[in-house]
Amino acid sequence: MSEESKNFPQGFLWGSATSSHQVEGNCDNDWSRWEKANAERLAEEAEGRFSHLPNWPEIKDEAQNPQNYISGRACDHYHRFEEDFDIAKSLGHNAHRFSIEWSRIEPEEGKFNEVEIEHYRQVILALRTRGIEPFVTLNHWTLPLWFSEKGGWQNSQSVINFAKFVDFVAKNLKNEVNFWITLNEPGIYIAQSYLLGLWPPQKKSLLVSLKILKNLLSAHKSAFNIIKSFDPKAQVGLVDDIMYYEGGISFLADWFANREFLNLVGRRMDFIGLNFYFHQKFSGFKFIKSDSENKSDLGWEIHPEGIYHVLKKLKRYHRPIYITENGLADAKDAKRAEFIREHLKWTQKAIAEGVDVQGYFHWSLLDNFEWDKGFWPRFGLVEIDYKTLERKIRPSALEYAKICKNNVIASPAPQLRGGAKQSR
Repeated sequence: MSEESKNFPQGFLWGSATSSHQVEGNCDNDWSRWEKANAERLAEEAEGRFSHLPNWPEIKDEAQNPQNYISGRACDHYHRFEEDFDIAKSLGHNAHRFSIEWSRIEPEEGKFNEVEIEHYRQVILALRTRGIEPFVTLNHWTLPLWFSEKGGWQNSQSVINFAKFVDFVAKNLKNEVNFWITLNEPGIYIAQSYLLGLWPPQKKSLLVSLKILKNLLSAHKSAFNIIKSFDPKAQVGLVDDIMYYEGGISFLADWFANREFLNLVGRRMDFIGLNFYFHQKFSGFKFIKSDSENKSDLGWEIHPEGIYHVLKKLKRYHRPIYITENGLADAKDAKRAEFIREHLKWTQKAIAEGVDVQGYFHWSLLDNFEWDKGFWPRFGLVEIDYKTLERKIRPSALEYAKICKNNVIASPAPQLRGGAKQSR
């Protein structure tokens, strides 16, 4: 591929992503309550969950510490967002995805917090003054306690409750936001919380899962209409985690896991947000365990070609696509730079073949709280010292910055060939 052909489209958006609960700190929602009730159990189960990983000796102490599973102050991004956005700007980012914490905006049902909506206005202003386009996610899984106590998304009034929250946020921020994301990964949320019973509220029921699917679908459509009523030109989409399946019954898995929600949404989406992490092979009806040695610290296979196949399949929806999450847990920063380059090469191939990809958001800007796994998985372009909260830009972030600033896939720096290893 020639250097010229590696250029991305003019106006392409480059950035990274975060979510409120994972970086802000001191959230008071269904997850923060669940963490405190389950921290001891998760620490006790850590060996069974993670001891198969090659890095188990390095993560063992942290993974078996109950405090690892309590988000607490996290990265304190709530107070340090300007410092973090200065870093993003220095790295050439011109877009940033973040989420608004519903539990801050509406801590009690029907009582909206003017101080908190002003906080998020300042977050958006901080991005805009640095030339960074905000992508605002309205729900990244966490729920206010009052909403959760009423049954969460299982409650028949949940769609109405969410609509009131969206109405308040959109009314207040309509002049500051061009890109809205209604829901983050509804399929993953349903699977983890209502099919597998691993995440709050830890239920296992196919019938309840179908009800949640119906309510989340209605919630998205309602939010879409509300935002459009305030700003018809606003771009409103949703984010879906889409896995690359191949072999065996991959066509069925693709239909139910990857396409069902998008198909049901119909015309009510101006763009598709793609979160890409996983690759899965089938032999007939059975999963085939990957024999690849190229894996992240979490044992997730690294398969950059998969993003190309997923993007090609998304072309059928005739909507702009933003890669809203793509990243890996890599504490030593040995694989991240190559991970980014290879995924972007396959993304470039999809673009060259007519797929309308308009932006890439690496996950994540900062090391953060990785849900039921806690703090030990390191996804950040920026390393966080959780004792001092010091920020340290990783070498891979500088490699990604070359791409962001030049709109072209940069060749690796000589010292980073074979993986960037950060000294400690």
